[in-house]
Amino acid sequence: MLGKNKIKFIRSLENKKQRAESGLFLAEGNKLVADILPFFECELLVAQSSWMATQGDIKAKELLAVDEEDIKKASLLKTPQDVIAVFVQPANHLDKELLKNELTLILDGIQDPGNLGTIIRLADWFGIKNLICSPDTADVYNPKTVQASMGGIAHVKVFYESLPDLLDEWQDIPVYGTFLDGKTIYQEKLASTGFIVMGNEGKGIRPALAKRITNRLYIPNFPPGTESTESLNVAVATAVICAEFRRQQIYAV
Repeated sequence: MLGKNKIKFIRSLENKKQRAESGLFLAEGNKLVADILPFFECELLVAQSSWMATQGDIKAKELLAVDEEDIKKASLLKTPQDVIAVFVQPANHLDKELLKNELTLILDGIQDPGNLGTIIRLADWFGIKNLICSPDTADVYNPKTVQASMGGIAHVKVFYESLPDLLDEWQDIPVYGTFLDGKTIYQEKLASTGFIVMGNEGKGIRPALAKRITNRLYIPNFPPGTESTESLNVAVATAVICAEFRRQQIYAV
């Protein structure tokens, strides 16, 4: 049986302040936990015995076998699965020198944790190792972000920096961003290195950052010139942009 204090502790990690003070984060779900378990130090893992039996040697500071009812009490999900794990937040270091040789995503004020998690998942898929966020972007360790990343959080390092200051350090690196008055992405030659800036869900890229964009891009709808929705969801737009960057890198245009 899972005690009340353990349940309270697990559920408290929904709160950003508690995550910051403890240096911990929460992950739930059979596949998600199994995928990230090898990459993070596990402070606590509670799971049904049937799930544990499929995992072999589980490395966790504290390992508790519980029943379905205990999982339901501790879970933040509407449909809990068989395992909940508490991990230590890693102390990642941003090596800025490496950025000049890579494609890097920059997020300016992304508010929705689900969008952030999906973008982390996309970055992992497209081989983007670093994701740099403005300080007011959603928390990477929000349980909803972790869930939406679908394990991508284990492979993509996320940092929070002053974006104007960061870009001012690298004036010789191309900086891409999407705008309604930009050039059609499918007609532009895209570099294999540089920064791709994605803006806030409602307001887009802020003026202070927009003036540092060197390559303004536009994702056209189809057929061209027809009426459609005003814009794409930021995670969807990120997928389209990253796919075109990588397509050009593989099939040089």
